[in-house]
Amino acid sequence: MKNFWTHDVPLRIVKLLNIVLITVPFAMCWIWFYSQHTAALFARNAQTYVIILYAILYAWLGRVYDAFLVSYNRLSEMVFSQMLAAMVADGILYVIICFLCKSAQPIWPGLLAIVGQAAIAVVWSIAAHNWYFWKFPPKTAYIVYDKREGLESMLDHYSLVRKFKVTKTMTADEVVNDLSLLDGAEDVFLSGVHSHDRNVIIKHCVAVGIHALVIPRIGDVIMSGAREMHIMHLPVLGVSRYRPDPEYRIFKRILDIVISLLVLIIFSPVMLITAIAVRSDGGPVFYKQKRLTRNRAEFDVIKFRSMRVDAEKDGVARLSAGDNDDRVTKVGRIIRKYRIDELPQLLNVLKGEMSIVGPRPERPEIAEQYEKELPEFALRLQCKAGLTGYAQVYGKYNTSPYDKLMMDLMYIAKPDLITDLRIVLATIKILFMPESTEGVQEGQETALKTSAGAVKEESSDRP
Repeated sequence: MKNFWTHDVPLRIVKLLNIVLITVPFAMCWIWFYSQHTAALFARNAQTYVIILYAILYAWLGRVYDAFLVSYNRLSEMVFSQMLAAMVADGILYVIICFLCKSAQPIWPGLLAIVGQAAIAVVWSIAAHNWYFWKFPPKTAYIVYDKREGLESMLDHYSLVRKFKVTKTMTADEVVNDLSLLDGAEDVFLSGVHSHDRNVIIKHCVAVGIHALVIPRIGDVIMSGAREMHIMHLPVLGVSRYRPDPEYRIFKRILDIVISLLVLIIFSPVMLITAIAVRSDGGPVFYKQKRLTRNRAEFDVIKFRSMRVDAEKDGVARLSAGDNDDRVTKVGRIIRKYRIDELPQLLNVLKGEMSIVGPRPERPEIAEQYEKELPEFALRLQCKAGLTGYAQVYGKYNTSPYDKLMMDLMYIAKPDLITDLRIVLATIKILFMPESTEGVQEGQETALKTSAGAVKEESSDRP
């Protein structure tokens, strides 16, 4: 309880301050300009609800885009996330205002509000970042691993050394044999630890008040979607294959159709320009490629061509090496950077071959390569493939197949429309993040090479 009042409460106040400050420019824009055009439609106190609606919408979008993770995000990412949340909220409220006024309204007051919000986001992020690490020094952290090493370097890579001060790195066997080795830790990372050893360590951490951060294994992720039951007066966890409620499947399909049609209409000029640009190099505009969807069914995915026509003239399926891949055309580099090459896949969604949200469809040849080393990779095919997904939002192009599988299984374990909507909105963010489109390292174009290092930790789960 003491930690809650000394850590959580001040942090929540600082985050609430951000919501209030970002709302102020919009409120000024609304009160001094737009509300004057809707005064006849609204009672004075009802106009206040528009400001409250904006604050709620921004707060929700801020959570979707991780805009308030002061201790985990880099400064640049915090500012970017807040601006994206604010601009999306501004855009939604602008459409609502135009609808209420029954006519298009000048956009310049909204642009002025965005400028003010940008300045506030920068100042708040710098102040909040400096305040947090002045108020809360790095926590003493230990790393306990089994098959997965290298976590310490990852903490350094993601600038989390100000959050966690790693002073010990130990194997799970060492800790299980002597739990006193955890004395003095505030946080303990459990990386790739087997269920038996992990349970022993977690129970000890809970008993003595140590915060445990567990990097799960595949079985853990599957269990996270277990259904709580009571049979024979016993607590039972029911685990089964992906089987969402009929209501979810119906509404998900409606959402797929509505979003696909809207995006196709809005981006039709962009698609036309892209088609002309791709055709200018003499090759076809589109290309089709066999991909896998639910229950291993094959279908032809449609994309704008971004590589040379002879990119795979030897017949070998290869992953892209990103900017280092000389098979990518000049136009291709641009449309891949902003995901424009993916837009024709909305036709696959309308046909019902794909969904807006789901595991990305993999090529049969590459899926086979993955499954030779990681048979569990086939578990992604429990649900329909998606245009975007959990792994695309929270991973990168060159994230290991093992980690992508874990992310996809997290999505499959708990299907719901709110998660789908969050992923759709979060996809907007990754469109502007270059690292999300990075290719694999040069010389690692095949699935086996990229997955070899990632699957070693899981191999001991099988006989």
